[in-house]
Amino acid sequence: MRSLLPVLALLPVAAAVTSVAIGQPANLRGLLSQAVAAKTRSPANVARDRYRHPVETLAFFGVKPTDTVVELIPGGGWYTEILAPYLAARGTYYAAGNLERGLNGVKKLQTAAPATYGKVRLAAFPAAPGAAGVPDGSADVVLTFRNVHNLRFAGVDQTRAAFAEMFRMLKPGGTLGIVEHRLPESRDAAAEEKSGYMKTSSVIGFARAAGFQVAGQSEVNANPKDTADWPEGVWTLPPTYRLGDVDRAKYAAIGESDRMTIRFTKPRR
Repeated sequence: MRSLLPVLALLPVAAAVTSVAIGQPANLRGLLSQAVAAKTRSPANVARDRYRHPVETLAFFGVKPTDTVVELIPGGGWYTEILAPYLAARGTYYAAGNLERGLNGVKKLQTAAPATYGKVRLAAFPAAPGAAGVPDGSADVVLTFRNVHNLRFAGVDQTRAAFAEMFRMLKPGGTLGIVEHRLPESRDAAAEEKSGYMKTSSVIGFARAAGFQVAGQSEVNANPKDTADWPEGVWTLPPTYRLGDVDRAKYAAIGESDRMTIRFTKPRR
């Protein structure tokens, strides 16, 4: 019997394309393009747009300039350079992570360019007693880019608590957008604990267990050159190049990792 999996795999993508077009400003891509083209972005970050497709990714997640958006674990602030100015006039942008050491990249941006990043709100994630977190039911969109593996790394599984907290942050009908390094479904799930890659089925399982529904999937951040079996995991590839100069040209030609891009929604009831 011929497998139906290839056909079924296309259905969420088609649904996602439809969902992005509904209930959004006609000029959403134009507004996002302006934000991505901002002169305040660093040249090093702009050079990575070809791998990260920020306009297409944020349009797929439906991020509007009037939204309250939470970015979880923003690292060096790659998306902060886009989202903070985009949301500054009419929206709200939270950078959420470890307040002591996890938001240093965003703090540096605030110090260097307060006119651009001064309105960014810092919040604790995971929320801790006495720390300022994102208020429950306040966010239109929660985003996290290449971070789910950090919640299930080295045998420590924090996914259940983290996804439950994401769910609480969002308004009913709100969006959770996830981009993550993709491990082929045929691989041993044990690789998720050390490679930096996650199976799509695992990420969907974490989200559904918290109460989310899958709204669609996109291949905008796919990279078929990435076989996800490198000696130092995803960090073998750019931008990390953990092997240094060993086969550097080979890994540069592959580019950044193959990534799933999934949009979830919090049910209205």
